[in-house]
Amino acid sequence: MYRKIMVFVFYFLFIIGDIAAQNINKIEPLFWWTGMKNPELQLMVYGDHISEYHPIISDPHVCLKNYVTVESPNYQILYLDLSKAQPGFFDITFVKGKKKIVYSYELKERKANTSDIQGYDSSDVLYLIMPDRFANGDPSNDHVPMSAEYVVDRSKPGARHGGDLKGIEDHLDYFVDLGVTAIWLNPVLENDAKGGSYHGYFSTDMYHVDRRLGTNEDYLRLIDKAHKKGLRVVMDMIFNHIGGNHPWVLDVPSKDWFNESPSKRGNHAKAIFYDTYASTYDSDVMKYAGFGFDVNQANPHIAKYLIQNSIWWIEYARIDAIRQDTYPYADFDMMREWNIQVMNEYPQFNIVGEIWTNYTIGTAWWQKDCKLNFGKSTELKSVMDFTLMDIASGIFNDKSASEGQLNKIYDHLCYDFVYPDIKNVLRFLDNHDTDRFLRSEPTDLDGYKQGAAFLLTIPGTPQLYYGHEWLMYGTKNRPGGDGNIRLDVPGGWADDSQNWFIREGRSSLQNEAWDYLQTLLKWRKGNKIISEGKMKHFMPQSGVYVYERYLDNRSVMVFINGSNKEVELPLARYAESLRGRTKGKDVLTKRVITFTENLELTPKEVLVIDMN
Repeated sequence: MYRKIMVFVFYFLFIIGDIAAQNINKIEPLFWWTGMKNPELQLMVYGDHISEYHPIISDPHVCLKNYVTVESPNYQILYLDLSKAQPGFFDITFVKGKKKIVYSYELKERKANTSDIQGYDSSDVLYLIMPDRFANGDPSNDHVPMSAEYVVDRSKPGARHGGDLKGIEDHLDYFVDLGVTAIWLNPVLENDAKGGSYHGYFSTDMYHVDRRLGTNEDYLRLIDKAHKKGLRVVMDMIFNHIGGNHPWVLDVPSKDWFNESPSKRGNHAKAIFYDTYASTYDSDVMKYAGFGFDVNQANPHIAKYLIQNSIWWIEYARIDAIRQDTYPYADFDMMREWNIQVMNEYPQFNIVGEIWTNYTIGTAWWQKDCKLNFGKSTELKSVMDFTLMDIASGIFNDKSASEGQLNKIYDHLCYDFVYPDIKNVLRFLDNHDTDRFLRSEPTDLDGYKQGAAFLLTIPGTPQLYYGHEWLMYGTKNRPGGDGNIRLDVPGGWADDSQNWFIREGRSSLQNEAWDYLQTLLKWRKGNKIISEGKMKHFMPQSGVYVYERYLDNRSVMVFINGSNKEVELPLARYAESLRGRTKGKDVLTKRVITFTENLELTPKEVLVIDMN
């Protein structure tokens, strides 16, 4: 009798253990929609030894085209045809002999149109936010149990500080009041990393918001409220690499899932793509950037996964644009296909790639329809002008103010002709990866005002980095590194002694800078002369750079005195832009400027003159 009981117990435990071992851990995407232009759906199935099971779909409206197993037994990849699919749930039955696992998958009904997804354009001004450092709106998520780095410690520059999505949501009216029209958030997806995870660039789950920032529902609520206030939302994504605690790293699906460098290290020679002399060896090394675990986007299963992930977030969260990190490091053909498929589903959408190159011609090569691109367009709508950023701070903050400094700005803009679409060039003075525009604490606003006026009046789409309006400053080349340029906003935490979000909490110099920037932003909003107009500029003379933005018979003229001395500027050479007009109004001071034979400019003065 005892033996029979033990045999039964053993058998029972064996069966229970076997069933437990065969559970499906998850399927990605979490759900999908009917009515998509591309009817093919890939399902990434995660489960212990799931590759030993055969999938069956009995729903007559859902066709299982193919299923794939990889080297790890714990994955299975299904490809479905949803051409005839109906909204609702359908069952996927995984069969192994007499064993069955049934998974119910949801198909939602797609919205009738995508008119609420607006993209962004040159009429917008993007405001870049690092969520962990902006404001802590929900202290309850400060200490969320995760496998790594879940304790908030604001005393450490590289630790999490507790900022979250609720903190951003609470300040939507602030953004509207300032005058920006779109917010770009550094990555918000789960980063369960063992260090430096606060910045978000090492994803460990591509379908869930990091719980220390909030939930998927919090993200949707933030976007919905932003849209209702007229703000567009840009989502930061990373296709090139993932974090060390991602399931693909902990259990590598196959040996070709990640890129490996022939030299065991990467290079950053992005010129490889248009270098006609490039070696195969250097090109292969370039595929391994060394940022983390570099995903092989040339693998068709990964390519499909990443493309679907983007479309899922657009359809689900109604984001308006994507900023793609480390763009050139990912597989060229896959990224080209990604752009095509996303824009096919959402024609009004915008994608901007982080193209960090040293030369304008190298940046322009990456923009869609560039004639220099050997006949194969990248299909990438927008690119980032890092070259301008590299020179702007040094020029506008130069205290020696040599007369030739502004020639560098003039020369840079001379090369705008290589861009197929200058309106979709993102222009900025700093961002989360670079030194602040202000390297040290300012004692005056000369350089600040010139930089802001220039950025917001030249062709392209401007982007501001959070804190610019409060005169945040800092460089990476001192203790604290990146933490020096990713500071907490005073007033974003309940126990802060200062509050920079309100006038009373700022210094007089900060308020002067804030008012100046707000005036420019409010004036620029809806101003088609700036967003759509053409540009004419004049070679700097006597240290003064002059340019005109014009549309039809309307125009704006900008005068920037880069020198530390008064200049009496002869106006005869600008006659073609003045067109006989004798006065205009400076939009910054509301002062009427009279044009006579000469224009007197004070040291480091900048004028933005409405000529209408």
